[in-house]
Amino acid sequence: MKRVISISLGSSKRDHQVELEVLGENFLIERRGTDGDMAKAVDMIKELDGKVAAFGLGGTDLYLYAGNKRYIIREAAKIARAAKKTPIVDGSGLKNTLERKVITYLQQQLGMVFENTKVLMVCGVDRFGMAEALSKYGAKLTCGDLIFAIGLPVPIRSLKNLQRVARIIAPIACQLPFKYLYPTGNKQESFKPRHSKYYLEADVIAGDFHFIKRYMPERLDGKVIITNTVTNNDVSLLKDRGVKQLITTTPELKGRSFGTNVMEALLVALAKKNPEEMTPAEYESLLDQMEFKPRVQML
Repeated sequence: MKRVISISLGSSKRDHQVELEVLGENFLIERRGTDGDMAKAVDMIKELDGKVAAFGLGGTDLYLYAGNKRYIIREAAKIARAAKKTPIVDGSGLKNTLERKVITYLQQQLGMVFENTKVLMVCGVDRFGMAEALSKYGAKLTCGDLIFAIGLPVPIRSLKNLQRVARIIAPIACQLPFKYLYPTGNKQESFKPRHSKYYLEADVIAGDFHFIKRYMPERLDGKVIITNTVTNNDVSLLKDRGVKQLITTTPELKGRSFGTNVMEALLVALAKKNPEEMTPAEYESLLDQMEFKPRVQML
């Protein structure tokens, strides 16, 4: 049995594992959190390097994208360098393929209408592919990169402006400790409502679940959430707050929608390739063969 493991800077309370047969191969898929401890993440990767088929890097991004420009987050790159033999991915390759396909699937197969729908992307550079797909189908985007990652109450209303802001901010932000940009460790279990009006004015709230969860207001009545990495407790939380529908871009596997880093690691292990050798077409081909569908759940 092949083993795929996600080492996450997130809370260890969210750890999970499943056994799964995919395209005729058996996998043990695990997620292990380090509660924000970077040194522990490095040690775990060193211990398992060469012993597992692929690593996912969770609770942080290795790369941020805006258009065709890629920015490398310094601290995440330091963690990734601990893997010398086993390939390591952060999910960004899959975000650029799977999450575009999911928006197209929702529009074309399930009849969801994004034309003139107000969508809050809590962080557009984290999921630029999804943001582009939503924009393509006519959604009225508000990207909260400055609001939620930087703390500046300035909404970004177009992809063009998102790319302009990213060119200025990203090279600096990528050098900062990641804890200042993203909720890690036990911050993933606490709430800090921020600029709720952007949540309340949106019909759809999309993007990284930990951003959505940490800054969301008390009530989200009638909202649609498009995200992933949700546990059963998260689903109950969203239901209690009035969310109408939950869509996860990765499928539910025994009560859990894993992060894109886990799914990307699974695809790399299936392909038996290094991540830099994988093309978007290869990711799409594998996804088609696996017939993965997003999870769509009325709450």
